[in-house]
Amino acid sequence: MNAVIEKYEILSSITGKMRDAAAQGEWDLLIELEEQSKRLVAEMKTMDLTPVDEATRLRKVALIRKILADDAAIRSKTELWMEELQRIMNNARSETKLQKAYSNY
Repeated sequence: MNAVIEKYEILSSITGKMRDAAAQGEWDLLIELEEQSKRLVAEMKTMDLTPVDEATRLRKVALIRKILADDAAIRSKTELWMEELQRIMNNARSETKLQKAYSNY
């Protein structure tokens, strides 16, 4: 198997795990997998310049599409989590302001 395709297969596996971690709210695992993904992408940048045959190109395109779909799913979950976190923080701030206001009376 082409070394570049092999790296894309590994990256696809990692992004699938990242998608699952995000869906399950396993944020620490998601962060760990994201670091693995970044290291792999950095490795791949120098490898991915070699011309490939049509079958390899089609497999690469399919893997990239899957990676992008996983990324969209991850982003969707993390954005929802961030919105919820923001709501919780805003509620905590409001509660603190109320406590300070009533403690002055």
